[in-house]
Order: sequence, then C-alpha cells, then structure tokens
Amino acid sequence: MSDTGIDKARACRAFSRAADTYDEAAVLQREVGQRLLARLDLVRLTPRQILDLGCGTGEQAESLLKRYPSAQVFALDFALPMLALARRRGRWRRRPRCIGGDMEHLPLADDSIDLLVSNLAFQWATDPARLYQECLRVLRPGGLLMFTTFGPDTLKELRAAWAQVDQTPHVSPFMDMHDLGDILVNTGYAAPVMDVEHIQLTYATVDDLMRDLKQIGATNAASERNRGLTGKARMQAMRQAYEAFRCDGVLPASYEVVYGHAWAPEDKGTSRQVSIKVSDLS
Repeated sequence: MSDTGIDKARACRAFSRAADTYDEAAVLQREVGQRLLARLDLVRLTPRQILDLGCGTGEQAESLLKRYPSAQVFALDFALPMLALARRRGRWRRRPRCIGGDMEHLPLADDSIDLLVSNLAFQWATDPARLYQECLRVLRPGGLLMFTTFGPDTLKELRAAWAQVDQTPHVSPFMDMHDLGDILVNTGYAAPVMDVEHIQLTYATVDDLMRDLKQIGATNAASERNRGLTGKARMQAMRQAYEAFRCDGVLPASYEVVYGHAWAPEDKGTSRQVSIKVSDLS
C-alpha cells in the first residue's frame, strides 16, 4: 500500500511520454538542479562512484561528469525513454552509465556509491522510508546524499482552484520537510540538514501551466484521483477559480522546494539529530 498516495506506474507512464518534450519545459527543474549542484562547492568530497537518482534526460548526470572528471557516474530512472536520452550525454568514452530501475529497490550493491544526488525525483516515491533506507544501503560509509524534492505548498494555487470544483485530488501529494527530516533521522543518517526555498513561476493562462506540467510528465499521480476524463465544464470552472490568484496580469504557480543532505555514518548503525532551517527566496 502506498504511504504517499502516489501511483508510481502512472507517474512512470507520464514521464515516459514526456521524454521528448521534457528539456524544453523543465525550466524550474533545471534551475533547482543547478542550485543543488552549487552546494557541492561547500563539500569536501572526492567521489569515485556517483549515482544520479531519477536522472530524467541526464542533464544533471552530464554536469556531474564535468565536475568530477575522474569519477564514474551512474544515471538511474524508471522511465526508459528518459534513459535513452540520458545515455547520449557527455562524449565518447565519457558518458553516464544508465540503469533502468526503481529508486525504492536499487539494483546496486551495498556500500558501492560515494555520492548520491537526486533532483526533484524523491516526491514520486510511494514509501519514503524505504527510499531513504535504500539510499543509505548503497552509500559507502562516509558517503553523501544530496537531494531536492517538493513540499506541500507546491502548486497550492492549482490545488485550491480544483478544490472549488470537486473533492478529488488533482495535484500529486507532497510530504512536509519536517516529516522527511524525521525519516532521515530514524533511518540512521549522520548530520542531516534540510532547508526550503519558495519559488514562483508566472503564466498568462492556467492552460499554459497545465501544458508545462504535461510536457515534463508532472501530471496528477495521486492514487485517489478521479480515473475518468475531466469534462469541459469542470475544466472551465477550475480556470475561473484560478483567476482569483491573478496579480499584475499574470497567474502564479508556487513551488516549495526542499533541499536535503546527509551523510552515511562510518558506523551505519549511528543516527544523529536533524538540523532544519527555513529560508524564503521567492
């Protein structure tokens, strides 16, 4: 049974269909990925094996190849059409090693990864505790996990607009940062730290937002969603409800971006307290 209310099979199908349009529309994902990798400037680590978990089309894996020229970079995703694009990244004899797989059941050996990086993929897990356990399992003692994910305020305007129309979920659920921090502590990571940014994109119409979400594959993957087609009347009602958020001629789309990093302890039975700071960079 899903802990997060995510239908992973639906999410996989959506991302597979979106492979060819993803890079064009993934403005936010690209920006957040760059901010995540910039945080590695503050880390003293010389990894030999790196895993980009939920790699998508491989843009981040390519950046990791450049940042760590002596490291081997593995790129894992559950959407095979995304991986087909990721394996073209880099250059001859210096490309990511692509793996098709489920991030909650990693096809990797224990203690095999020095640096595990994931950008805006963890929110698609059905069991976050299992996910973080798997990440810890494959990290070597002293290895580093760095990730971003979405918090519950993500797409709050779209969620509120749909709530005016019906009571079924139309936006995928996202976990609170503090709950994720508790999972990291309970899993046994050393010195986990989490913080949050609030980023806002703007659109001329809500249809433009919906088009972007479809192009990157971020469609509604809530397991309790309405399985039927959304009628024209309900779509129009949602559009009208969303207009209440219009400001200065544009419609906002809010994203709560959660950043986290934690170390695999030298003794993996060791756990530490989590430090949480909150920053609003909207």
